[in-house]
Order: sequence, then structure tokens, then C-alpha cells
Amino acid sequence: MPDTSHGVGGLSFEQSKLGLPAEAGVAIALALIVVVFELLGRILMNDSFLFNTRENVDAIFNMARLEIIILQVSIIGIIALGVTQVIITGGIDLSSGSVVGMTAMIAMSFAQVGEINGLENTRAVFFDRGWVNLPVIVPVLVGLACGLLAGFINGLLIAYTRIPPFIATLGMMVSARGAAKWWTAGQPVSFPTEGYAAIGKGMMPVVIFAVLAILFHLILKYTVYGKHTYAIGSNEAAARMSGINVARHKVLVYTIAGFLAGIAAIVLSAKNLTAQAGMGVMYELDAIAMAVIGGISLAGGRGTILGTVLGALIFGVIISGFTFLRLDAYYQEMVKGAIIVGAVVLDQWRQSRAAARS
Repeated sequence: MPDTSHGVGGLSFEQSKLGLPAEAGVAIALALIVVVFELLGRILMNDSFLFNTRENVDAIFNMARLEIIILQVSIIGIIALGVTQVIITGGIDLSSGSVVGMTAMIAMSFAQVGEINGLENTRAVFFDRGWVNLPVIVPVLVGLACGLLAGFINGLLIAYTRIPPFIATLGMMVSARGAAKWWTAGQPVSFPTEGYAAIGKGMMPVVIFAVLAILFHLILKYTVYGKHTYAIGSNEAAARMSGINVARHKVLVYTIAGFLAGIAAIVLSAKNLTAQAGMGVMYELDAIAMAVIGGISLAGGRGTILGTVLGALIFGVIISGFTFLRLDAYYQEMVKGAIIVGAVVLDQWRQSRAAARS
């Protein structure tokens, strides 16, 4: 029988650990959830969840609802792309939501206009220094640098001090949130330039999410970086013995996760036209939930970007479905919690079955 495993310096791991069967299950779950909301809409609301029912609109599907579904998960979805890679290595990142808040505040402060309705914007953070009306590349680079630095620090702590990822990223979560509040003494930062605002305008967040998802799907599937990421999550000791520089790779993975959190912060602040220290609260948990629902194993070594994208769509459908049924928002949190627990239980069941067969 031919060997279908992929080797990395003598280390091999099974193709099944990449989570392809889980993706099929997630896709089926997504379809079932859509069907449930469609039936409930017909019965309770006398309306369709997915299809257009207005006679004056020539379209089969309710395009406005479809756009809302993907738009409301795109920013957290960007974070989830980084969180996915971290979890595949067997780690966890609790800091991404706070990094979003910190990065949004700092990046927006470099994106402010000098005048508002013909009057000087004296409330601009750097008005006295003349750092207003800057080219859009300046706040973007500042934001990306903030995310990269936070992720790099996480990676260094985890890789070289052997601090558990939970503790290291928990410390960054608290520190970054404090930095977000300290930056302007808790005051919001508003009035960005048109160039900066364009980053979050319309469906741009969805486009950015889609491009990044495709990019990292290809990277994880076809590059040495991806093979090393899966190998470390599958068996870190074996990966080290095979010649992989595990510490350096972990630093890279967490740095990329911070970089993606920085992108999410830029898109979020541009979309809202303001930045507040409280931005991104609970985003890290939603991102982890998207990954877990998408078939990522918390034990590491299994999962794909495609699965995470499907998990994000499930989140979007649930949120939009509850709004469609006019149910209170707190039901969404309760259902999300149940789905997360159910996804983890399913993952444990899959692992126990796989262990029994081996």
C-alpha cells in the first residue's frame, strides 16, 4: 500500500489529521442551520430567511441578508485565521481581542484629519505635532507594527521561557487592554482621513477577509511553513528531533497571529470611523470558537483555514437568524456557548475513535 503521509525531515503525519472530514461535517451543519432558520421563518414569521420575498426586487436570494451575514463575521474572521494557526501548533491565543483594541487606538491616532467642518481638529491626538492628514500608509504601517510586536512578544515568551501559551497570552491580553486605555486616557479617537476610512467601507472587510483566507489556505497547504505548523501540533518532540526549529517557528506563528489581529483592528476602526479602548472585547473567544466549530482540534495538529471560514459562516448565520426571528441578543451568547461545547465534545469523540482504531 503506498504511503500517503507527508514527511518533514523524517517526520510523517497522517493526511487525515488535516481535518478534511471535519470540514464536510461543518458544511453539512451550516446547511442544516440555514434550513432550520428557513423553516422557523416560514412558520413563525411567514417570511423567508434566505430567499427574497419582495415582489419589487428581481432576485432569488435575500442579498441584503447574505451581505450582512458575511460582513458581520469578516473582521473576527481575520483574527480567527491567525488563531487557527496557533491552535494547530497546540497553542492558544487569548490576547487577540485586546491587541485589536490597542492597535485600533494607536493606528487611528495617526489617521486623524486636521480640520472638521472648516475648524481645526484640536482634539486630534498629535495635532500639536502636526501629525494630521498623514498618508494612509502611515497609520496602516503603525497598526501592523503594533500587531506584529504583540504577537512577537507572545511568541518569545512561549518559545523561549516555556511559559504556557494560556498564561503568556493572558498577560498580553491584560497589558494590551491597559495600553489601549492609557494611550488617550480612555478617550475615543475619531475623524479619520478619507483614505483610512475607505479600508472599512462597504464590503471591503469581506474582500480583505477572503483574500487573507485564500492566502493562508495556500500557505498552510503547500509551503514548508504549513508542514512545520502541522508537524509541531501533531508531535512537538518528534518535530524537534526531525530538525525543525520549534522555538523559532512558534515565534513566527504567534507573530503572524498578532499581524492578523493588527489588520482586523485597522479594518474595524476604519469601518466604525472611530476607535475606543473597549474595542475587541471577547473577540478572541469568538475567533477561537469559529476555529473549533470549523473542525480545529484543540489538541493541535489538525484543522484547515477552510474549516475556520465555514465556522465563521455558522456564526454569521446564527447571529443573523436570531435577529431575523427577533429574539433577544442574549440568546445568541447562550447558543454560541452550547455550540462551542458541542464542537469540543465532538472533537474529543473523534480523537477517541481514531485512537481506538490505531
